[in-house]
Amino acid sequence: MRSNQFKKNLKVGVIQQSCSADLNENFTKTLNNIRLLAAQGAELVVLQELHRGLYFCQQEISDHFDQAETIPGPSTDRLGDLARELNIVIVASLFEKRGVGLHHNTAVVLERDGSIAGKYRKMHIPDDPGYYEKFYFTPGDLGFYPIQTSVGSLGVLVCWDQWFPEAARLMAMAGADLLIYPTAIGWTPDEDAEEKTRQREAWVTVQRAHAIANGLPVVSVNRVGHEPDPAGGCGLDFWGNSFIAGPQGEFLWVASSDQEANAVVTIDLQRSETVRRMWPYLRDRRIDHYGDLLKIYRD
Repeated sequence: MRSNQFKKNLKVGVIQQSCSADLNENFTKTLNNIRLLAAQGAELVVLQELHRGLYFCQQEISDHFDQAETIPGPSTDRLGDLARELNIVIVASLFEKRGVGLHHNTAVVLERDGSIAGKYRKMHIPDDPGYYEKFYFTPGDLGFYPIQTSVGSLGVLVCWDQWFPEAARLMAMAGADLLIYPTAIGWTPDEDAEEKTRQREAWVTVQRAHAIANGLPVVSVNRVGHEPDPAGGCGLDFWGNSFIAGPQGEFLWVASSDQEANAVVTIDLQRSETVRRMWPYLRDRRIDHYGDLLKIYRD
């Protein structure tokens, strides 16, 4: 039975932070921030994409595979212990080592009892200057299915997935109570100021559109701060701007674009029912005419 039949409000904790090359230092900071949010009443805490260290995909460097870990593994063990101690659910993003030479960009959900409720392997993998993820990650094979937890049915996706309406729709169709996007996105320091604004606004707008089109809250958590290019280039400035939107795309909370942030935001899970009654997009879908969506392009 759906958990939000019993629970109206959900207190969601969000951690937007900068990262250094010291994995242990980053992880300690994350664990401390989780404790702070739990003390403020958070029942669900969402971390940014690949939160343990620097965004290593700026260049193709094989030594970075040393950072990958198994699931279950060291990080999920520590996060699971903390989830059990604090009685919260945690959404974390890890560099998963599935097998020798086989790796994924994986979000894992830790339940209140410390167990792994489920995981989602990033499906859409970018390959662009500064974001060479295809070198590191095999596309996910778990599909678009929400992860069932004690706080709700979590439609967990990862970063580049957030640009694809199909991913959000499939999560909604499978009964997700909210959409969650751990993210690592930024711009290069030398980009034109107007172009920077256009990029960030497009990122915000497309996710708010997923909220509206599916009548679901959206939780998007980005990193923040400058991270150097290991090859000596200009690096990336991650633009923060983490946010939570309601099922009509309304902002419930927005973080700074250049500062770390911790926040606990209350989401009314029942509003999706109200909104979907007013705007019944799922009812009016013409699935009998959507067959060409299975094609790459209509030639």
